[in-house]
Amino acid sequence: MGGLSVGFCGGGRVTRLLLGGWFRAGELPRQVFVYDPDPAALEKLRNIIEDRLSVADSNRSVTQSSDLVFLAVHPQVAAEVCQEICGAIREKAILVSLVPTISLARLSGLLGGFQRLVRMIPNAPSIIGRGYNPVVWSKAIAAEERAALERLFWAWGKTPEVPEAQLEAYAVITGMGPTYFWFQFLELERLARQFGLPPSEAGKAVEEMLIGALATLYESGLRPEAVLDLIPVHPLRKDEDSIRSLLNERLTSLYQKLKAATV
Repeated sequence: MGGLSVGFCGGGRVTRLLLGGWFRAGELPRQVFVYDPDPAALEKLRNIIEDRLSVADSNRSVTQSSDLVFLAVHPQVAAEVCQEICGAIREKAILVSLVPTISLARLSGLLGGFQRLVRMIPNAPSIIGRGYNPVVWSKAIAAEERAALERLFWAWGKTPEVPEAQLEAYAVITGMGPTYFWFQFLELERLARQFGLPPSEAGKAVEEMLIGALATLYESGLRPEAVLDLIPVHPLRKDEDSIRSLLNERLTSLYQKLKAATV
């Protein structure tokens, strides 16, 4: 990453997974400026990047020190943080917002007209370089600057450009999506051990099953109903409608709340 200085306003989970992805890829910047009021969050970051962490005394200090600034705070405090850092961002710096509810136009307004902005919906598998992180680029980002940032972002996985109006959908489907399934995968692994598989094989069996199942659904060329018919026994069939209804109810409500909150 050369001499690029990087800063994070917020040191929570999303900051940890992005720094973890850079660490895994050998792409950590020489120095990372972070402000977070929670000492425990900062300690977790130290466990990832050790001596490269520079703890700032404010979000404003982060922006004053960084060429690339990540807005990595909860939506409830994002506007307040933007007002705090307004006027402190370097003229040639770029700010990447990881907040799903503030549009580029609103961000620019909160930042006093600053327009060198990017929006991204981060995805947890970025921590191992397997993320799916849709981005929206402002017109103020030059082509060569975008190319340089894309090279940094690829350490986290795929970063497709999408229309800004779709970001809330990606937040629900890709940003939070792993949480809908991880606990089920872990329960399958537990059952595998309970049924007699050795621990070393239980997780591998679940992993390989999932990889193959996804590839069959999306890469086989078979219609969805044909894929669903490949296995004669469906132990959860009587519960499928309930599960579908639950997904529809909860996720549609979540999407509508994000849409309503986005300005």
